[in-house]
This record gives sequence, structure tokens and C-alpha cells, in this order.
Amino acid sequence: MLSDAMSKRLVGGARALVAAVAVVGAQLAAPAAWAAQPLKVGYSDWPGWVAWQVAIDKGWFKQAGVDVKFEWFDYSASMEAFAAGKIDAVTMTNGDALVTGAGGARSVMVMLTDYSNGNDMIIGKPGVKSLKDLKGKKVAVEFGLVEHLLLLNGMKKAGMKESDVTLVNAKTNEMPQVLASGDVAAVGAWQPIAGQAIKGLPGSRPIYTSADEPGLIYDVLAVSPTSLAARKAEWQKVVGVWDKVVSFINDPKTQPEALKIMAARVGVAPEAYGAFLKGTKLLSLKEGKAIMVKGDGFKSLHGSSKIADDFNVANDVYKKAQPVDSYIDASLTNAAAK
Repeated sequence: MLSDAMSKRLVGGARALVAAVAVVGAQLAAPAAWAAQPLKVGYSDWPGWVAWQVAIDKGWFKQAGVDVKFEWFDYSASMEAFAAGKIDAVTMTNGDALVTGAGGARSVMVMLTDYSNGNDMIIGKPGVKSLKDLKGKKVAVEFGLVEHLLLLNGMKKAGMKESDVTLVNAKTNEMPQVLASGDVAAVGAWQPIAGQAIKGLPGSRPIYTSADEPGLIYDVLAVSPTSLAARKAEWQKVVGVWDKVVSFINDPKTQPEALKIMAARVGVAPEAYGAFLKGTKLLSLKEGKAIMVKGDGFKSLHGSSKIADDFNVANDVYKKAQPVDSYIDASLTNAAAK
């Protein structure tokens, strides 16, 4: 099982996070104070972010000539540290970049690491084979989080309206018990909780997943605007290492070593971590470059972030729509992409 950090990964973020960010405010450190310091990046338990551990252990940042320190956090704590100005950058979802920014801690997404490719899912009880089978029934999701958005988008594609189901608000970590209770026809959850829910009710199965909605949730490296402006050449070197990481993880010859490194970081067996990696689509810089081109819909980081922004406002995660385009700078990815 992965740590609680992975299981708390959000797309829209929570109201509590907005409040916490608002309290600590935007990054306060001055560029001059950072000049002799290593770049500090907060990362947490999600395969696309744990992937950086390969570069750390292999010494690739030193080879690239950049002094960078990756600091390990629980996911929510990493965003709080970023908001407090304790780190220069953080790995988070594109939706959460908007959440932290709405609370006062703006960031710039400079590169994509991956997108969820099946780890997020809607799970139907025995006998429920598709979203259309949910019409007139109760479905449990945690309001405002990624499975809520996944469900609504899936229903729309299936020609359904939100009113076709009765939504029940429940904590994601309680979904295995909620599904097993028989009170609902389906639940929304992400791995590893999704797997626990399926195991807890024999005959239940995924009926819609993030593999059906590629680009619903992108994972990014987001940098404070101040640090990016002051040390852009150094951030360029950090981004430049990413393709080496993706190649090492995806190459069958080196993947066993990569899984060993990643699994050790989170304290699980390599074979167990490999299963979660399959539900994550790592993106090369070339692939990221194509996604960072401005456009509508989930195939564009801009479009996906606009959808997340609309969802966040509609669900009262924050009040005012964010200037999505100002959160994205493709220049480093474009320069490094081969």
C-alpha cells in the first residue's frame, strides 16, 4: 500500500487548503537570499513525482551542473511549505496549482511529469456494469475532489445529467466501507483506496477510470514566480534531466532498478509499486511540449486547467476564477524537449 500522501492527492483541492494558504500567504523570500542556496523542491508520494528519486539517487542533477535539493513531504504539507516560502517549487496537480494560487501562493507550471491513467476510478457494486446503470441510484464521491469531476464528465459523455443520480458526500478513505454497506451503487476513489474497495466487495469493479479521461488531471512541477525569474537557467537544467528519468523508468532493461529505487522511497515492494506505475502515464518532454500548447479540452494543459478552474468555482473550492494562462510557462519544456 502506498502512503497517505498518495491517497490524499487532489485535483480541485480542499477548502481547508485554500484557508491554510491564505494564512501563510505568498512566497516571501527575496532572490538575493536564495543566490547561494540550492533550489528546493517539495515532492510527495505519487509515481510521477517519486520518479524524481531516480535522478536523485543516480546523481544526474550534479552531472547537469545544478544544485537542487528535493524535500519529502505528505502532499498537503508540501503545498503548505510552498505557500510559506520554505521551498522554491512543488510537485502538484494542475488543479491544485490553481487552489494554492487562489489562496495567495501563485506558481508557474513549467513542466508536466505525467497524467493519471487509470489510478482514479468510479467503482460499481456487483451488477453495475456501466455509468448508465447508475441512473436513479446513489453514488458516493468526496465533493470537490477528482472523482467528483471524473464522474460528472463520464456521465456527460454517456448522455446523462447530474440529476440522473443522487450524489452522496463521503470521505475518500472511507469508500471501501461505504461500498460494502450496500447503501450506494458506486463510489469514487483513487489507488490504493480504490483497490481496497474492490477487494472488500467481491464482484465490484471499475466502470469508469481516468484512463477513459486522459488529461483530466495533469501532474506538474510548479515553481514560484520569484524563483523562476531569478534562477531560470538553473530551473532549465532541472527540467532537462526529466527525459533521462522517463527513459530509465520505461526501458525494460533499467525498469527493475528504477522500480527498486522508487519503491524504497515509499517503503513498499518493487512489484507492488509497479502496479501503481501502470496507472500513471509518464510524459516525456516532447509529449509535455505538445500538451502545453494552448487549447481547449483535456488534451491541453490550458484546457484541462480551465475545466478544473470552472469545477473549483462551481463547487466553492474558491470564489473567483483564476487567470489560468498566467499559471503556465512552456518555455523551459520547449527548450529542453528533444
